[in-house]
Amino acid sequence: MATEILVAVLSFAGTVVGALLGCVASAKLTQYRIAQLEKKVEKHNSLVEKTYVLEGQMKEVQHDIRDLKMKEY
Repeated sequence: MATEILVAVLSFAGTVVGALLGCVASAKLTQYRIAQLEKKVEKHNSLVEKTYVLEGQMKEVQHDIRDLKMKEY
């Protein structure tokens, strides 16, 4: 009878350790993926900010061109 109890306790301990290691591995993978997505979002946001600045500069240039054309007439 003691042998069956020992086997059951060892099996339970193995199951708990395996489940915990699986959870830790899954959490690490999730954190890695989130970090990679954050890098991609940062690159995208940087591009959007640069585009916004360039659009503002384009409007200024268009106004300057319009003003120069008005001076010609």
